[in-house]
Amino acid sequence: MTGGRPGALLVVGDVVTDIVARHRKALTPGTDTAAAIRTVPGGAGANVACWAAHRGRADVRLLGRVGADAAAWHEAALTRAGVRPRLVVDAEAPTGMVICLVDEGAGAERTFLTDSGAALRLSPADFSTDLLDGVALLHLSGYLFFTEPSRATARAALAAARARGVPVTVDPASAGFLAETGVERFLSAVDGVSVLLPSRDEAELLTGLADPADAASKLSHRFPAVVVKLGAEGALVARDGEVLGRSLAEPARVRDSTGAGDAFTGAFLAARLGGAGLCEAAAQGCGAGARAVERIGGRPPDPPAAA
Repeated sequence: MTGGRPGALLVVGDVVTDIVARHRKALTPGTDTAAAIRTVPGGAGANVACWAAHRGRADVRLLGRVGADAAAWHEAALTRAGVRPRLVVDAEAPTGMVICLVDEGAGAERTFLTDSGAALRLSPADFSTDLLDGVALLHLSGYLFFTEPSRATARAALAAARARGVPVTVDPASAGFLAETGVERFLSAVDGVSVLLPSRDEAELLTGLADPADAASKLSHRFPAVVVKLGAEGALVARDGEVLGRSLAEPARVRDSTGAGDAFTGAFLAARLGGAGLCEAAAQGCGAGARAVERIGGRPPDPPAAA
């Protein structure tokens, strides 16, 4: 993709409301634990789109499904971030919600309690091929592959993109849901994608290999390119069975690791569309991940308001 690729980035994925609870002491069952609690917009797909726009992509689009309870709030937040949202409003299910428990005493590691709500009710009827008009790259959130009907929607989007020659990227998104879905089922569903962007845990689960370099190499026999995100240890890039390089993480004052992988993916995609090679794009991803963990929630700061 060196030299830049004109056109839009289309992200198909989840839009949810995050309730981030940061606690300094260990959770004590049966009583109170003091915490700083904030409600912020989130969702892996939405976060990726926002970080790609933040990193300079002028045309970033997002297809997602929300409930009527928070549709206007999410649309406004995405628009402020520079994303062009197409949000399908679910008449029956509320907007997805995630409670993010962030342990400030353990590297700001987070635990999620997830109610997908409307997010994974995205159906094939919500996707149309005209969404790909002018699109240079399609990104699918891995959450789509973990349940029906969103799995069918992801298949339809992937097939439509392949028919148009539009490359597709996928971030598996959740080791827990990936284990429930099954490795082979997931790998079959994402067959044909151009770049797979798993975390260390997801790469190990997909390959059975604990060493991330070995896992990246193995996965790159199946996918044209693989980028394994290693958090504070940076990222590995592999192609054709070989590790091409390793990008180092940038220093950061960690406050909340929620959305760090989404930030990496959004910046990586923006860099690739801008003409960067795989390793340079991974370095850009590491930079965005570092900035993300310094913030509360999974989104970048909104751009300055016009004077």
